[in-house]
Amino acid sequence: MIKKFIDRLLGKSGTPSGRRANPFGKREDVPAGVHGIDRSLVDQRALDVVHTLKQAGFEAYLVGGAVRDLLLGLRPKDFDVATSATPEQVKGLFRRAFIIGRRFRIVHVVYGRGREHEVIEVSTFRAYLDSAAAEQVAGNERTSKGELAGMKHAVDASGRVLRDNVWGPIEQDAARRDFSINAMYYDPETQTVVDFHHGIRDAKKRTLRMIGDAATRYREDPVRIIRAVRFAAKLSGLGFTFDAKTLAPLASSHKLLADVPQSRLFDEMLKLLQTGHALASIEQLKAVGLGTGIYPLLDVVVQRAGDEFVKLALQDTDRRVSEGKPVAPSFLLACVLWADVRKAWNQRLTPRPNQRPPAPFAALQEAVDDAFEARIGDVSGRGKLGSDMREIWMMQPRFDKRVGTSPFSLVEQPRFRAGFDFLRLRSQVGEVEEELAHWWETFSTASDAMREDMVDAQRRENLAKPGAGKARRVKRTDADHPAASQPVDADPRFRPVDGEADQGDVHPEDGAPLGEGAAPAKKRRRRRRKPNDAGRAEGGNDAGPAAD
Repeated sequence: MIKKFIDRLLGKSGTPSGRRANPFGKREDVPAGVHGIDRSLVDQRALDVVHTLKQAGFEAYLVGGAVRDLLLGLRPKDFDVATSATPEQVKGLFRRAFIIGRRFRIVHVVYGRGREHEVIEVSTFRAYLDSAAAEQVAGNERTSKGELAGMKHAVDASGRVLRDNVWGPIEQDAARRDFSINAMYYDPETQTVVDFHHGIRDAKKRTLRMIGDAATRYREDPVRIIRAVRFAAKLSGLGFTFDAKTLAPLASSHKLLADVPQSRLFDEMLKLLQTGHALASIEQLKAVGLGTGIYPLLDVVVQRAGDEFVKLALQDTDRRVSEGKPVAPSFLLACVLWADVRKAWNQRLTPRPNQRPPAPFAALQEAVDDAFEARIGDVSGRGKLGSDMREIWMMQPRFDKRVGTSPFSLVEQPRFRAGFDFLRLRSQVGEVEEELAHWWETFSTASDAMREDMVDAQRRENLAKPGAGKARRVKRTDADHPAASQPVDADPRFRPVDGEADQGDVHPEDGAPLGEGAAPAKKRRRRRRKPNDAGRAEGGNDAGPAAD
């Protein structure tokens, strides 16, 4: 008993040495008649990658979430391939292949171009190495970049893996994967599933189980904590739940995330929110006790997920992902932080005593700057992310102007659709009139002629509103001209123009009224007015030509 206690203190397992000696599980080759995978659900490009690698003499399998989804009868959205070929060997077999990553070197094989392109991720079988045998560095990826440059397997002082690029056989590769349901290998040519850790059994039981000791695996890579939540949220609709040993150390391990680079945490946060299960992920975070403390901006999302505006944005994101439409992190984060921007904007628009209110756009710019400083901070991609968010926000007051050339220039902006979708959500919560969103939706899809008609109609509507009339130039022919009701000399600004006379006016040369058939008025020479109106005639009109 004392020996067992000492073994536990030293981290030794109490299981028999024969069972403890093999952490790689037992290989099972499961035929199609047992696993029941429909091969027609596999993307042809993934089949091509596997076939090319096998033709070159390498092992190659579909792996990870794609095999899990196929086993559950779902069509995977993306496909990963695992192979015995090194990254350099993989790159040499495909025309458009790119080696990426430092911590884990993998290859992206690209098919197609533009929005129709497809990326097949190819990884090399990795060796299962004890962290005690790895090279150690005192700092992290950023502070120890020089030391890590020549290392293939390295960990920091806490045991977190910083480099894992040592190749090994398939059974070792399976042992280093996170969850049993993601550690199955499918050969689409032989239609055989290779299972080392009872992944098929766990899939049927709807159990999410970490391979190996969960606390150790979280310590090796703390990001597994976030991945566990993401997988649980994604599969919760299918009835999956955490295995007890996987769940137990989850919440207490979140402090390990403090050593993870902020850019990596930011990327993992986006995966939580943009893989089609944002609302479920937030509920899962709360359920396992991780509603706060992972990442500051994620804390704000969780806190505001119940707000009607943010909830609509999360639902809209999930819907677009399910429909196969693109989503942008800038839009969702702009929705999450809009409450901060709007509050600061309204405060700036409220004039102080004896001061004029600032211009709306200037006030909005200052409010946006405050929101960035308080919430965004220095994260990966802030430049592009921040500019897109700023453009969405700064577009909102421009939607109020629907006359002139402004609507035509606004609808041509590259980010117009994102700005309009933001406006649409605002209208759904009653922040702006629904008619405004409907007008812009119609305008954005209308022809040029119809757009002109819509702007003209809006201008007439604006003029018809009480107090909306604009000042206009009064002509002598207008009924409200001063000459129609009082002598001309009452306002010297309205003197007759040369050659212009109305009925009843007296010509200064003949003193007779111009009636029907009268001779045309003679052209007068313009003379400088004498000082103090000395030349003004008694009749009330401006003085004519001076006497010769």
